[in-house]
Amino acid sequence: MAVVSSHVLNGVDGTHAGSVGIVLHEIGQDGSRRRVFASETDPGGRLVETIDAIEIDPSADYELVLASGRYWAAIHPRADSNQIIGEVVLRFRMPDSNARYHMPVILSPNSYSTWLSR
Repeated sequence: MAVVSSHVLNGVDGTHAGSVGIVLHEIGQDGSRRRVFASETDPGGRLVETIDAIEIDPSADYELVLASGRYWAAIHPRADSNQIIGEVVLRFRMPDSNARYHMPVILSPNSYSTWLSR
């Protein structure tokens, strides 16, 4: 089984970003998208999802989509209209269908930082 995980942090105040909606899509050769899972971060900002190895196409691209705009709107309902980033999209491959793919994300209202951590 592959494991897709993340730890999402609020880059404004340094807290854990809980309840961030996250969807993983497999991108087909024709650009179509197949939803692999839909979830959200726990109160500690963490996401851990396992995917059966037979569900993984090592040659496919995947997109991990974080609903960052909804997160900021929920915690700062009166935020100004300068908030323009609605989603953070991380496109990657999973060449080893039995590996762990951990992508921490630091969110700010109009920016983010991420990296692969094994």
